[in-house]
Amino acid sequence: MRQIALPLSAASDSPPRIVVGEANAPAIDALIEPAQWPFRTAILSGPPRSGKSLLARWFVESGAGDAVDDAQGMPEDALFHRWNRAQELGRPLLIVADKPFAPGVGDSDGERWRVRLPDLSSRLGAALNLAIGEPDDAMLIALMEVHAEMRGLVLDHSATQYLVGRCTRSHVGVERLVAAIDRLSLERKTAPTMAIWRDALEETKGGAQT
Repeated sequence: MRQIALPLSAASDSPPRIVVGEANAPAIDALIEPAQWPFRTAILSGPPRSGKSLLARWFVESGAGDAVDDAQGMPEDALFHRWNRAQELGRPLLIVADKPFAPGVGDSDGERWRVRLPDLSSRLGAALNLAIGEPDDAMLIALMEVHAEMRGLVLDHSATQYLVGRCTRSHVGVERLVAAIDRLSLERKTAPTMAIWRDALEETKGGAQT
């Protein structure tokens, strides 16, 4: 399982490294070659807590180009200005959004991001679309280990093997599961046990998709 160490300027509450798996490897490989992007512009989307902002920070701090995070919440004229400015400077621009972009003028729906400004829509429609998917088993285990490390929590091989087949299979689900294990361990003043694993799984079951 590949991992990317983050710069020292990364936020203290962020993972110390980016786990690379089947869910995000194609997007990461594309970020390494921004000169190949149409108009040097790419749109990165993915599920909550899947590392989109971390990848944008890594992209910028590695000197590869500029990035706009949470583009869906940005005024469209300001985003259009950022696109034009990047073109003037010849700088690659990574645009991060929660949903994949759908060409065409209109309102966003539950699955796709649309914009109302026709000129911006046509520019974004020509960009490279990159998507992060949900993690597979190997990536789930690596994510558990990273989040446990951040909390100073020990989850050995038997724990991750037990949890991986039972947890909510999402980036945010793993994060919430490890947080629940840590909290229950502190409340009960004991190292994580199977009873704690089970209670944490029950507590987070069905709640990780929001």
